[in-house]
Amino acid sequence: MGHPVYISDIDDSVNCKILKFVDDTEMYQAIYSEEDICKLQTDLCNLVAWSEDWQMLFNVDKCKVMQMGYNNRHFDYLMSGSKLESVNKEKDLGVIVSDDLKWDKHCSAAVSKANRILGVIKRNFIDRSKEVIIPLYKSLVRPHLEYCCQI
Repeated sequence: MGHPVYISDIDDSVNCKILKFVDDTEMYQAIYSEEDICKLQTDLCNLVAWSEDWQMLFNVDKCKVMQMGYNNRHFDYLMSGSKLESVNKEKDLGVIVSDDLKWDKHCSAAVSKANRILGVIKRNFIDRSKEVIIPLYKSLVRPHLEYCCQI
């Protein structure tokens, strides 16, 4: 008759904060003590168990850890017996986030991409009148400079 409805119960398997996107899951937790480190590792183990139960396995090679804050004791976390790669910057939803929460890397990448597109326009369009260049700039270059400009 009816089709089964599946409700994501991933939140029930972990205690830390979790963000869910279409094909992405992110966990985060403030770490103040050894106990917090153990809780996060337990949550990672529970997440793996949940993924095995639902047969929606995580690609551990793509899972990463970013540890933020000063005086942060870096700890190695494991998923499915594999050590997670520790990174100091990562692209997330098109924004480069760094462990120091500075946006210079994101801004530099946006300017670099916009400059590459300007180079493509310069090499491929002979007519450089305002009527041609302004619409090209607004449609091809400006979106890269304005994407997440609030940061």
